[in-house]
Amino acid sequence: MRTGLPLTADDLALTRFAVSPMWEVVAACRALAADPVPVPHRRWAAQVRPRLAAAGLDRGWLAELVPPHGHLPDFLNPVPDRPVTDLAAELAAIRATGPALLRHDLDCLRADRGGLGGRSGPRLRALEREPEQALRRITAEIEAFWQLALAPYWSRIGAVLEADVLRRARRAAERGSAAVLGELHGTVRWADGTLHLSERHCAVTRIPTGAGLLLVPSVFAWPRLLTRTVSPDPPQLCYPALGAATVWEHRPAPRAEALAPVLGRTRTRLLAELDVPASTTELAARCGITAPAASQHLTALRTAGLVSSHRAGRFVLYARTAVADGWLAALP
Repeated sequence: MRTGLPLTADDLALTRFAVSPMWEVVAACRALAADPVPVPHRRWAAQVRPRLAAAGLDRGWLAELVPPHGHLPDFLNPVPDRPVTDLAAELAAIRATGPALLRHDLDCLRADRGGLGGRSGPRLRALEREPEQALRRITAEIEAFWQLALAPYWSRIGAVLEADVLRRARRAAERGSAAVLGELHGTVRWADGTLHLSERHCAVTRIPTGAGLLLVPSVFAWPRLLTRTVSPDPPQLCYPALGAATVWEHRPAPRAEALAPVLGRTRTRLLAELDVPASTTELAARCGITAPAASQHLTALRTAGLVSSHRAGRFVLYARTAVADGWLAALP
């Protein structure tokens, strides 16, 4: 499919970037639903799938709303209202979704399942019958998914997304917005005042939508470009961020003894083990200490800003913060 989006001088002037947690949620769900999971995301998928299955999130609302192919519900990606949007603001916008957009998304999802004769799952039928209640349940599940699958990694993900925006903003300052648009993705080409897309699952049109263009970098969109075109909002392009694959690269554990005189050997070992987010029980087993002892050390590290904790139901996962990553990266 080839589509084109004419952009006026005003549209180019109103083009902006935004970091959106909900675009990462949707793109991450699509990556997990793919068979096979795209190569850069397989290490992450191997870590989070058991947690999601244990929490029942592998067969919940998101599993039904975000298929591996086809239409992505537009109501899950409201327009970010600031350069770096927080998840709470996006969830509030989802809960406020109007009936027209819901009907459009439900029609598209049914069409993907075989037209009017296609069967809707029980959750899609509930979304049609009782939208307010269903939207509350959907946003509650998104929060649980976030805590288990994305929040423990957000320090790394967010750093990559913000670095992408800074690099492209510098490029726009040097060569103009049109040059940046042509470098977003291999399927995107800028020519004759029009943004051309050549990818069968992507389409953007001026239908009419709002003025401008919203560019959203993503770690999980790779290798695709994802789009959203909903009147009266500006079109959105969610594109693979530069350096997205580096988020999941294995980082060898640093020499624990370098920080041991400052933090103590056990706490330094815990930090080193948190290259992959883990629970207290997992960390205790790896470090050869009791779970209560691990909990005590982790609490101290969290108080110092070196570790973050993320709870979803009975799960509590610990992850290194950006500060701790910087400390360990600087070790000889």
